[in-house]
Amino acid sequence: MTRILAFETSTSTGTVALLTEQGAGVTVTQRTIEGTTGHASEILPLAYSILTELNLTQKDVTAVTFGQGPGAFTGVRVACGVAQGIALALDIPVLQIGALPAVASQAAARHPGALLYVALDARMDEVYFGVYACVTPIELVAVQPPVLLAASDVQLFIEQRQLFWRQRLPAFSSVTLVGEGWSVVQRMCPTQALTEIGDVDNVQARPEAGAVALLALHALKAGQTLPPEQAAPLYLRDKVAFTTLERARGDGGNPRAKAPSAAALLPMLKADLPEVVALEAAVQSFPWTHKNFEDALEAGYEAWVLRTEEGLQGFFIVMMAPDVAHLLVIAVARDAQRRGVGRQMLEHVTRQARGAGTEGIVLEVRPSNLGACAFYQAEDFVQIGIRRDYYPAAKGQREDALILKKSFDH
Repeated sequence: MTRILAFETSTSTGTVALLTEQGAGVTVTQRTIEGTTGHASEILPLAYSILTELNLTQKDVTAVTFGQGPGAFTGVRVACGVAQGIALALDIPVLQIGALPAVASQAAARHPGALLYVALDARMDEVYFGVYACVTPIELVAVQPPVLLAASDVQLFIEQRQLFWRQRLPAFSSVTLVGEGWSVVQRMCPTQALTEIGDVDNVQARPEAGAVALLALHALKAGQTLPPEQAAPLYLRDKVAFTTLERARGDGGNPRAKAPSAAALLPMLKADLPEVVALEAAVQSFPWTHKNFEDALEAGYEAWVLRTEEGLQGFFIVMMAPDVAHLLVIAVARDAQRRGVGRQMLEHVTRQARGAGTEGIVLEVRPSNLGACAFYQAEDFVQIGIRRDYYPAAKGQREDALILKKSFDH
């Protein structure tokens, strides 16, 4: 029997749930924290009350999960900290589930075959936005990973990318909007009817612990658990206020979300491999082979392509180890270099690595690749080692690899 205790406090509505799986049956008991404050003091007593109600004790819990955000800074830290404490005390694993996938899961059963456009209120007239295809209510495909957008930019962001999303998942022929962030979009763009974007499900929806628990059950069966010390909130906004120096410089009160570019970051599919291999061969002296890329996809590594109307602009593949994210390969098309493509992809790697609870990103680079070395140095990578004769070089020679690492401050 599997029992998962779940906490979701990334919004002003806090919830606690206990999922029980016995045989083919799954039941979820959920309770809501009344009011918009007091999450930190109320979620543990609420969890204990659920266990008592079901004649259970803490020792009956198999795993603990939490909503890792994005969301309110304090809220996601509360849920993360409580989950870590319980997991350490009971010696059980932790699972972290995003707020946007949780909202998508809550709407999936009502809209089979739809791409779910999820938006949550990020305050400051901004929203967290993501796109999901629900194979089942507890199995999601992230078509567009979470991004922070000005609410007024959401329509432009969708217009630039929806053709790519639909081409990659043609079986998902309709669009459904869900999440409280759509109310913000409607307020900021009153002349834009939401129904022109897609069918409207629930523009008041927030992530709930019951949905977090269901997604955690699927993740548990897939072996996607974490030791407690590696659990971490997912932040998309790096800062909420400018420093005194920045304000004196005229930067204003609060940082704003960047305007969206026309580039779409999409999961790499086998159908992408001919273009990926061709790009790799065009920019690398000793490129990965088609089989190398196939093996990476088969292994389940994080693999993404960046596309515009001009075609494939770049790609990267990351292996998520328990402690670090290993950036195995990253490439930018020659005519797209020095246009911010590499930085955009690296920002996504950083978000994914932070969300996975790793301590940083590790990669290897040739010392002779001066441009790449300068780029990584500007992105806060530091050398932590060297691999002798790691790379093949011209005329049968070998070249060392510098081992670089970007560490996170969790």
